[in-house]
Amino acid sequence: MSNQDETQPNDKKTEIGKEKEERYTYETGEAPAETEVLAEDRVDDELYVEDEDDNDARKETAAAAAAVTAAPAAMLASTPTVQPAQKGGRMGWIILSAVLVVALIVVLVKPPFGGDSNGAVATVNGTKISKEQLYDLLVNANGKAALDNLIVENLVQQEMSANNIAFSEQDIDQEMEAVKLQFGTEEAFQSALLQYGYTEDVLRSEMKLSAMIRKSLESKTEVTDEEVQAYFDQNKAMLGSTEEQVRASHILVDTKEEADSILAELKAGADFAETAQAKSKDGSAANGGDLNFFGRGQMVAPFEEAAFALEVDEISEVVKSDFGFHIIKKTDYKPAYEPSFEEKKAAIHTLLVGQEARTQSETWISELRNKAKITNTLEEEAPAASDAPAATDAPPATDAPAKE
Repeated sequence: MSNQDETQPNDKKTEIGKEKEERYTYETGEAPAETEVLAEDRVDDELYVEDEDDNDARKETAAAAAAVTAAPAAMLASTPTVQPAQKGGRMGWIILSAVLVVALIVVLVKPPFGGDSNGAVATVNGTKISKEQLYDLLVNANGKAALDNLIVENLVQQEMSANNIAFSEQDIDQEMEAVKLQFGTEEAFQSALLQYGYTEDVLRSEMKLSAMIRKSLESKTEVTDEEVQAYFDQNKAMLGSTEEQVRASHILVDTKEEADSILAELKAGADFAETAQAKSKDGSAANGGDLNFFGRGQMVAPFEEAAFALEVDEISEVVKSDFGFHIIKKTDYKPAYEPSFEEKKAAIHTLLVGQEARTQSETWISELRNKAKITNTLEEEAPAASDAPAATDAPPATDAPAKE
């Protein structure tokens, strides 16, 4: 194994590091923190085999994941935009957007128009900040969009009632499954929730309107079994498929004599992790030799063959590679998994119906508005945009003090 100074990585390592960050972003749905130690970084990079075709695929999927990480900071999905399936098996990623949650409830804290509220929501050195001030700020920021969202929800509910269209929690369940489908795995979905500061219950409440629109327009859509099958075939790799993986720890030394001596200690009962920390020459020694999970083709051949051949908790004989002599302990195993069409069929159907419904929803909702009697006192009370200070009133940047 290379003993190159890690504080001065060569160009190859720098490039590999970037690819690992991209892969981490794709697999977890979030960018790695500066302090995050990726599994592959726990061992010198030369132990891992980089395949050019595999790298290209990772870059493509990382680019798709970038769409998720570039989404607004609120993971709301009342009006999600879903990218269609593309050639090559890449699945479209959900771009989630909606109005601020706080704007949805601001109408509830507003005192009666024209009233005088003495209540303060905060004080600054004895100076009160009133509910009225908070309300005005929130309304000016996003209140119109929030109220419009509530108006649409009421219009849709009334239309469903008039047409005897049943709606239940099961319909929201189906909508949630369609959302999860696009993240591939439950782990990726939960990671996205965490990134945007959401719980599943909160997201579920925001999916209600989307589910209502889909249910209302479902009879006007046409999604065939052939289309569902085609979506599954094109996106199979992104629907939760995983390759066979093992997790292993190892101890690396320079000579066969050292390796034989350490193996004898381990057979006599020495703790593997403690021995790795004390005697391994590899960068993974600090983690007790742990290399985390890896699949086939990621390690050099002698190491990979030995690791996959072991039983969980079994320790190998001495394994020679170009980097020295290894003693390997297999600590965990994940079999390959490929979802069946029947497992995903219902969620794919819901997703595709939702996509068709959204293409019709703008015209449909416009028609509902036109035949409804809607009053909006918020629009009447909101200050005109022209009353706001112009952006040009701000001092020019050249007036700022220059840096010393």
